[in-house]
Amino acid sequence: MSNDNDPRSKSGGGTTEEPETAKSRDVDLVVYGATGFVGRLVAGHLAEHAPEGVRLGLAGRNRGRLAEIRDGLGAGAADWPILVADAADDASLDALARSARVVISTVGPYARYGLPLVRACAEAGTDYVDLTGEVLFHRESIDRYHETAVRTGARIVHSCGFDSVPSDLGVYRLHRRVAEDGAGELTDTTLVVSDLRGGISGGTVDSLRMQIDAMKKDKQARKTGLSPYSLSPDSATEPDLGRQSDAAIVRGTDIAPGLGGFLAPFFMGPYNTRVVRRSAALLGHAYGRRFRYREVMAVGSSSLSLVPAAAVTAGMGGLVAGLGFGPTRALLDRVLPAPGDGPGEKARANGRFAVDVYATTSTGAHYRSRVAAHGDPGYAATAVMLGESALALALDRAAAPEAAGVLTPATGIGQPLAERLRSRGFTLDVERR
Repeated sequence: MSNDNDPRSKSGGGTTEEPETAKSRDVDLVVYGATGFVGRLVAGHLAEHAPEGVRLGLAGRNRGRLAEIRDGLGAGAADWPILVADAADDASLDALARSARVVISTVGPYARYGLPLVRACAEAGTDYVDLTGEVLFHRESIDRYHETAVRTGARIVHSCGFDSVPSDLGVYRLHRRVAEDGAGELTDTTLVVSDLRGGISGGTVDSLRMQIDAMKKDKQARKTGLSPYSLSPDSATEPDLGRQSDAAIVRGTDIAPGLGGFLAPFFMGPYNTRVVRRSAALLGHAYGRRFRYREVMAVGSSSLSLVPAAAVTAGMGGLVAGLGFGPTRALLDRVLPAPGDGPGEKARANGRFAVDVYATTSTGAHYRSRVAAHGDPGYAATAVMLGESALALALDRAAAPEAAGVLTPATGIGQPLAERLRSRGFTLDVERR
């Protein structure tokens, strides 16, 4: 691959103007997969918070079930159009993409169902957002449809939920502040999950199963999944920074002065780190050529925290190994959440998350960026992040970065998304320490 995958390197990637093909569409936003658990939450968020005049629609395979969802969204949704579309029917996906300015996809696992809709949106010049955490799907989307989307002006923005908005925006805003202060470039940068309350979704588990199966069967898929630069526009131009492990236990004082205890690997780190590195590359390595990034989670602040940190690390390895072995997978499938399942309203409301991104710059300065929100991170908070990502593409395009192609939240939406999330109660702060 070459630098042609840089979103700014082709005509059509350097404009904030909406593609001509998308200017007159039937709806501004459509939620594809609106009958699924997260799809219903996103539709509910838009019904409550989308500005007046935004034209919204629902899409999926079953017209009757879509009508039931619409009826439950209140009087304001009564005239929302219903579009019938199926991942196995290219013609229906083409019609869906041509009908909307922005498509929100909640239909996963994306490796199984997602690529046909990405193709349709890329070809139609239609902006697209999803909540994937699947590195193999993301890589295939880049390889197949980045250049098409650059040509049509479409912004295909993957990972607009808890995977990977807090990570990507946290680092992006940190970089902006460091640049504004003239404090050099980012070097060692670590995201610490300092607070997390919420459940793992059945869709996430199903995606993990599929990726494990693909990596077992295919050597190239395994190589892609394990490479720290698996989502890079051009891995050959990435800096050689040595081994960058996603499974290491880290001492807090090695991250930032005063940060105590030992920290365990964060289970979403193997995906989020690759998204952040893609953002860095798409921005012309503006974060710095010595930018090293990892993600960990707090399990206590004392020296005894090494014990739970080791337990978390072993548990993560055990889950992956267990899902990769037939007999233990059958046992795990009995206890892990099934696709489409999710917590009740009270549990979603009681969830929360907070992540802190610590960085040392090339001038020796220390910074911290925080992203935090109330609501179960994988459901309530993700519905807000996904819905606001789509609204930003539909309404704030002129303020977003100049880009087209297969992008990330930072490179496809950027500051407008941060401002929208802050207006919905999210914390997004950056400080020099």
